[in-house]
Amino acid sequence: MKSLFLLLLFCHVSSPVKHSLKFLYTASSGIQNLPDLMISVLVDDVQAVYCNSNKTREVNHDVWKNLLKDYPGLLDLCTKECLEIHPERFKSRLDRIMQHFNQTEGVHILQLMESCEMDEQTGQTVLSQYGYDGEDFMSFDLRKGTWISLKPEADIIQQEWEADKDRIEHNVHFLTQDYPERLRIAVNYGKSFLMRTVRPSVSLLQKSLSSPVSCHATGFYPDRATMYWRKDGEELHEDVDHGEILPNHDGTFQMRVDLNFSSIKPDVWRRYDCVFQLHGVKDDIITKLDKSVIRKNSEVPVGAVTGVVVGLLLLTVCITGLFFFIWRRKNNGSRPANTLDASSSNKNSSSI
Repeated sequence: MKSLFLLLLFCHVSSPVKHSLKFLYTASSGIQNLPDLMISVLVDDVQAVYCNSNKTREVNHDVWKNLLKDYPGLLDLCTKECLEIHPERFKSRLDRIMQHFNQTEGVHILQLMESCEMDEQTGQTVLSQYGYDGEDFMSFDLRKGTWISLKPEADIIQQEWEADKDRIEHNVHFLTQDYPERLRIAVNYGKSFLMRTVRPSVSLLQKSLSSPVSCHATGFYPDRATMYWRKDGEELHEDVDHGEILPNHDGTFQMRVDLNFSSIKPDVWRRYDCVFQLHGVKDDIITKLDKSVIRKNSEVPVGAVTGVVVGLLLLTVCITGLFFFIWRRKNNGSRPANTLDASSSNKNSSSI
């Protein structure tokens, strides 16, 4: 599976003025008990809608349920038409790519990420890109209206996709007109929800007496947060390990920062503390390095699970997004240059 589950890490957007809408598609072959196609819709990198070819459908918050009532189909790719047409399209593309690579069996994953980001400073950018088996495969150059193969082995597939002029024309229309309007409606409709702030609970955790102490914050929103260790009020950079910001199953986030304190004498522990800062919240959360408050990992509530456990939990509710972030993380979160400032009106369509 090309170490698919060894990269359960998630990237995050840290700009305080950026909003995003992402449609994530994952088609698979050779994975038992996994739907042939899974679709997730993320608003500001938090899943709003999920569905799959087994006709499972989830809308994850009342704000998105109400949005879909007022704007049917705006975020919902799980209509009857989509569940009948999308799986067949993706299966056909996956089968063709496997045939091209002479692959007749084994686990193979085809992913599509369509995204639109809105930034108050830089405007709007849109992106449409395919990944295959955890690697960049094909992207759509919106300026030229052409497909670009991201690996030499994809050139034949690129030529085949280039021949479908109707699909290219549809892609350009969707990405430049429909998508930005969907994002603007979603952000405007869910503004109070998207712009809310939720402070976390912060704990000091330790696996064993010889392990580093982990300052762990969970349950915060948004993901624009920082956390660090300091000594005598000065931020520490040595003997410190910063973890990624990870999503919780309830749409909030968690993060950790570890301190290797093996060389720190107990009588100077009081000079150390952990600082958590959340964008938009004035008061920091400061936790003193105190042996009496350090908890073993086994004592932490279920809601505060970390690392791979989070990824496995999310696998059951957001597997499309999970595979997408594995793909992007494997490629260091890089963004191709073929993005375009976009605007205009809404139509109920997709560019796949």
